[in-house]
Amino acid sequence: MRTGVPWWRVKLVLNWLNASTPLGLAVATAGRARLSRGPRGLVLAHGFRLGVPAPAFTVGNVVVSRHEPGWWAERPRMLLHEERHSWQYVACLGLPMLPLYGLAAGWSYLRGGDPGVHNAFERLAGLEDGGYATVSRRERARLRRRGRTA
Repeated sequence: MRTGVPWWRVKLVLNWLNASTPLGLAVATAGRARLSRGPRGLVLAHGFRLGVPAPAFTVGNVVVSRHEPGWWAERPRMLLHEERHSWQYVACLGLPMLPLYGLAAGWSYLRGGDPGVHNAFERLAGLEDGGYATVSRRERARLRRRGRTA
């Protein structure tokens, strides 16, 4: 017999209390997304109509995408990547995650020419699971110039 509360329920409560999930719901509403329940307390926001710089992004426990619901069934690893971001909101005490993520993306861009490869948040969420390259744009260009592939 299993006892105790599943950890995802703790995350669900903490992301409500730290205001990141309510902000995620507001963002989804502003983008006229349709909401559905996802696994382990996630809220999937489909059909987001505002500009999205990536296939999906997460705010609190809300995973936002411009795609339709079936899109996730074909990308279970990407959903796990986004779920890891929801844990990062807990670790950052909620909304501080947003400027911290921005700084990490800026650092990654300065260092490698793209916002993902050297971004600590993306690395911890799993670069490949999120569809990110594991070698920076600058390193790929350097390898091409030398006649190698990345």
